[in-house]
Amino acid sequence: MNKTDLINNIAAKSGLSKRDVETVLNGFLGEVTAALQSGDKVQLIGFGTFETRQRNGRKGRNPQTGKTIEIPASKVPAFKAGNKLKEAVK
Repeated sequence: MNKTDLINNIAAKSGLSKRDVETVLNGFLGEVTAALQSGDKVQLIGFGTFETRQRNGRKGRNPQTGKTIEIPASKVPAFKAGNKLKEAVK
């Protein structure tokens, strides 16, 4: 399912217009992104938690040349599923 499919499904189930659903979804995604950029986490009880995690620097290998390279440390977004979501998927 892509973003358009999600918007269409929510609009059909809620009775809202696709434009309204798209506005709300874009707002939600923007707020989650802003929270992660500032180092906060977004916790939706039962669904899951969006957070950032720190990746340590490490050595890697360029598969084309075989040379060893240094991969710098970075911050990456992560999602941890909540119990209700885990149970629904089983």
